[in-house]
Amino acid sequence: MKISLSEHFTYGKLVRFVLPSVGMMVFTSVYGIVDGLFVSNFVGKVPFAAINLIMPLLMMLGTPGFMIGSGGSAIVAKTMGEGRRDLADRYFTMLVAATLVIGSFFAVLGELGLRRAAVILGAEGEMLDDCVLYGRIIVAAGPAFMLQNVFQSFLVTAERPKVGLGITVAAGLTNMVMDFLFVAVFRWGVAGAALATVLSQVVGGIVPLAYFIFCRSCPLRFVRTGFYPRVFLKTCTNGSSELLTNISSSLVSMLYNFRLIDLAGENGVAAYGVIMYVNFLYAAVFIGYSIGAAPIVSFHYGAGNRPELKNLYRKSLVILGLSGTVMAAASAALAGVLAGIFVGYDPELCAMTVRGMRIFAAAFVFMGFNVFSSAFFTALNNGLVSAILSFMRTLVLQVVVVLIFPVLMGLDGVWTGVAAAEVMAFAVSVAFFAGQRKRYGY
Repeated sequence: MKISLSEHFTYGKLVRFVLPSVGMMVFTSVYGIVDGLFVSNFVGKVPFAAINLIMPLLMMLGTPGFMIGSGGSAIVAKTMGEGRRDLADRYFTMLVAATLVIGSFFAVLGELGLRRAAVILGAEGEMLDDCVLYGRIIVAAGPAFMLQNVFQSFLVTAERPKVGLGITVAAGLTNMVMDFLFVAVFRWGVAGAALATVLSQVVGGIVPLAYFIFCRSCPLRFVRTGFYPRVFLKTCTNGSSELLTNISSSLVSMLYNFRLIDLAGENGVAAYGVIMYVNFLYAAVFIGYSIGAAPIVSFHYGAGNRPELKNLYRKSLVILGLSGTVMAAASAALAGVLAGIFVGYDPELCAMTVRGMRIFAAAFVFMGFNVFSSAFFTALNNGLVSAILSFMRTLVLQVVVVLIFPVLMGLDGVWTGVAAAEVMAFAVSVAFFAGQRKRYGY
């Protein structure tokens, strides 16, 4: 049964509404992990390390899509809640068009500067060649990647989360099948893995574009529009937390890789890559929940329904707290199995990965609260608070711990630092939740 944004949400109804978004993000993470899985097992440790070294830069080039998707969907959902559906359609159309223009610009920028960036990141020799080859193929699909990120949010706002899940599953299956063919069967190495990813991004970005073009019953539709500078600026400021989150995460990953190369060489980068894959998978649950819940929050904020805001806020904290605890326990318990899947062929690397994963697991207890806190204030159209929370969690605190903890604890300090940063970010989130509660009535 279809659930509308305007309804009262029980635990069951809330979980059912956000579940497609959670599934969408989890599946996105799974098929993103497949590249690393095939490259590690069929191409080798050095190409696997190369992918993990260049990946933060590639993710950074796609960050405007997250910004427009999260910031724009909050504005569009709020406008819908105010009863101005025609205006919401015009905003939506403008933002999708802007994504295509920005995506094309970043694709050209990435192609021109990729080799120099890989050298700055510390790549050399065979690793440098693999970084450039993989990166240039991925960057070429930049516009489709940005559209994919944008539509993940707007399909939820359009009350079509199941469509978003279906498209994500199709994109994921495309990536998995092509990875098997290109890497395991045809032996095209990192180029095959990159090409598989590009094809999946085309499915994830272009199919929803066609869906909105031809769907006549959607609450959101493409219409004749113009450029609304204030709305675009508000989208950028409102979605700045997601932009900062992704840019900061990429920068911090680069910094961690620098540390790990010094402390453990290529093994350190490879171990970090495996742990980050597990982190992507678990964090995808929290991100998916936030993507699914944000339009509901924005709608009821626009409608002035404070009791429902309070209801959504309290239920979300309970759900995220329970989920984070279960994930932390599962990550620690399954560390040996997960590490073995990726790097079981190298006992030393596998042991390093298992130890790091078990220490890192504590971060999941607090991560859900921190991800949701930033998304919650984005949904309330408070880009400033959202950006502060994101900036503190993904950049400031992470940089502090990666600079200090490895000096005090060596390699273990890298894994411990991530968990410590999440604990500190949790304290910041609690402070802002408490400070803003009277203003929004949640």
